[in-house]
Amino acid sequence: MTLVLGNLKLQVLSSICQIIDTALDLEKALGQVLRILSESLSMKRATITLMDPESERLVIAASHGLSAEERQRGVYELDEGVTGLIFQSGRPYVAPDIRREPLFLDKTGSRHLERGRVSFIGVPIASHGRCLGVLHVDRLFGDEVAFEEDLSFLTVVATLMGQFLSLNEKVKAREQALVRENLTLRSQLTREQRGPYIVGKSLAMQDVEHQVCKVAPTKATVLLLGESGTGKTLIARVIHELSGRKGGPFVKVNCASIPENLLESELFGYERGAFTGAVGAKPGRFEDAHDGTIFLDEIGELPLGIQAKLLRVLQDKEFERLGSNTTRRVDVRVVAATNRDLGELAERGAFRPDLFYRLSVFPIQVPPLRQRKEDIPVLLNHFIDKVAREYGRTVRFSPRALSDLTQYDWPGNVREMENLMERLVIMSDGERVDAAFLKPYLAQGLNGQTPAGLERSPAVGRTSGLGSLKALEKSEVLAALRRNGWVQYKAAEDLGITPRQIGYRIKKYGLSQVVGREEGAARRMERL
Repeated sequence: MTLVLGNLKLQVLSSICQIIDTALDLEKALGQVLRILSESLSMKRATITLMDPESERLVIAASHGLSAEERQRGVYELDEGVTGLIFQSGRPYVAPDIRREPLFLDKTGSRHLERGRVSFIGVPIASHGRCLGVLHVDRLFGDEVAFEEDLSFLTVVATLMGQFLSLNEKVKAREQALVRENLTLRSQLTREQRGPYIVGKSLAMQDVEHQVCKVAPTKATVLLLGESGTGKTLIARVIHELSGRKGGPFVKVNCASIPENLLESELFGYERGAFTGAVGAKPGRFEDAHDGTIFLDEIGELPLGIQAKLLRVLQDKEFERLGSNTTRRVDVRVVAATNRDLGELAERGAFRPDLFYRLSVFPIQVPPLRQRKEDIPVLLNHFIDKVAREYGRTVRFSPRALSDLTQYDWPGNVREMENLMERLVIMSDGERVDAAFLKPYLAQGLNGQTPAGLERSPAVGRTSGLGSLKALEKSEVLAALRRNGWVQYKAAEDLGITPRQIGYRIKKYGLSQVVGREEGAARRMERL
């Protein structure tokens, strides 16, 4: 018996060594090891459980004798049950009868129908003194063989697996290093051939670009912070283009522009009959972004109810469509953006603290244009050339006009600048734009100073500092509203800012009643 058993062990170990020596597919190789153990020995079921670095839990990486559902249920905390005990202690464990073992949890549910005694053995899979996972099996050789035989043999198998896992980690690390190197080279070539992704050479933007290049090749969630119009959408796109997901979809969602009652179905999809009008099933934006990147703009506007569902997607990569109990899994990289203080919102209970911390894995602060004045001439030339090509026009600024635009505060940041450049190209009659031509287009100056060459009203001229800025901005908003018949989106276009920005200024300066009264008067005049 001992001689036969010894020969059998040698045959099994030889077969396992051949698999480990040739296979690079981790899951496939581990599955083949368990198959050999099953076919050669009296083993009913076995699992190899490894630590998942993302969830920091122990999950089944390979199994034999388990269904897909049973395998999916086999998830353990690092200190949970027999599996957690073996992983934490680094020592083998024997349960002669799992019915009498309180630490045996049977999370997979694969043994609840077993009658009679079932023995269980688990051994740690380690490499260089570090525990990587756990190999556990039902009894191998039967009652006629001592438990020590099982433990001795499984320890040798686990040692071989540890060496294979260590080699696999080194191969993956090398692959990731090559991917990062490839992305860096590709970024450099793109810069040399087509110019920079991010226009601007200020120290602030160089820091942003450095952070983008560091985080892009990783899987980390990125949170872009900064005022409206600073270019957060462009930076999100750059992160996607410099990542390994470049070939996948880039899906943009503005959380503030979708009504709250539609936002959940837009993000996560719905099944037929989930609500009135749902005549068929529809995948959500997360499913659309599978194997790619989803950009969640204005994340601070996300309702609390949907925040919980988003947190689950970030942590577990799974969700259910509206009206469905079927759990779906997606592989999506999340980049979020906001111009609000999420930390302050979390303190007030308007934003989930756990979601805030989960989103803040890698925050990037995008500076406003007024804090990087040295980038303004470069950006002006970039946008004026871009728009001029589209319209077949050649436009240049006089020295005074360029000085005024550089001193201007740009409350709408880069978005305002791009819109203004397009308007100037359309409205200018000649190739030269001077300071006088700019007068109707600039809402306010810098530090209370009207741009050079522009006249200031007597009322504004008697004040200075912050007061003059507020007075000037308020008067410009009112003037733009009057010019455009109190239609806010038209007034916003007139000022070169967004409708949301003009709405904020109307509220800021207490103009809501004035606007409402004038809008009502305008409608009454139309009816006469």
